[in-house]
Amino acid sequence: MNKCFISNLHHIIFSTNYIYGYLPTCTHFLIFLKILAIFQKAFAHPPEELNSPASHSTGKLPGEALSDFLSLHKDTAFSMTFGDSAVLAYSRPVNSLRQRLFCGIDGIYCTFLGSLTNLCALNRQYGLTGKNTSEAMFVIEAYRTLRDRGPYPADQVLRGLEGSFAFVVYDTQTSSVFSALSSDGGESLYWGISGDGSVVMSDDVKIIKQGCAKSFAPFPTGCMFHSETGLKSFEHPRNEMKAMPRIDSEGVICGANFKVDACAKVNGIPRRGSEANWALANSR
Repeated sequence: MNKCFISNLHHIIFSTNYIYGYLPTCTHFLIFLKILAIFQKAFAHPPEELNSPASHSTGKLPGEALSDFLSLHKDTAFSMTFGDSAVLAYSRPVNSLRQRLFCGIDGIYCTFLGSLTNLCALNRQYGLTGKNTSEAMFVIEAYRTLRDRGPYPADQVLRGLEGSFAFVVYDTQTSSVFSALSSDGGESLYWGISGDGSVVMSDDVKIIKQGCAKSFAPFPTGCMFHSETGLKSFEHPRNEMKAMPRIDSEGVICGANFKVDACAKVNGIPRRGSEANWALANSR
């Protein structure tokens, strides 16, 4: 299991199996924040098209990107490092009314941006009624339950979420990354490749530009990314994704935008049954 180191410990609170972000002036355990997530290239496996040759000498190393983030938010940031595998960092922006949540349960950590309008119905559907479950907790519980026992594919689960959302999940038990962005454009998420090939994700485009130079792009709406199966559309799971090179004003390739390819279909037989990992399963 990865060892976890946490900086600025006063920003979080632990119980036996849970970890929550919190605000000292609030009576409930929520944290409104900017996020930074960095995952080592050996297991994250980002799309090759996201990497720009122009960034090879200018992209920062993960430690440098983390230092920049913490320096930018000296009084409100904290971070968690998991050996050489991953870094999760958070900062509470001033005067923000947009919900940003962080939660960790049994080695699965989630940052959630936005809100789900059908959260109560989802809690009942997944047997979480009465647990005062936030969106971040729901995503973790749904991920864990369906990963271990459920027959549902990930795209089916995500299509059942109503509202504007973006989330990043890191599973320390399997060294897996799972992220998604709603299709309505209500939340923003960016991703890129750092100087050593690691995947960087944040809702702050400035942080992404500083750490990834030219190798970054907006995370595509209506899509999900898993470190084993790559980028897919949960709105159109039968279609392949197509990379569209991004060119800046100087004519330099800056990563790629990804769109659903209406002409290319996904091949393969979907996995079903209790042994199928919900995050890896394809849809019919």
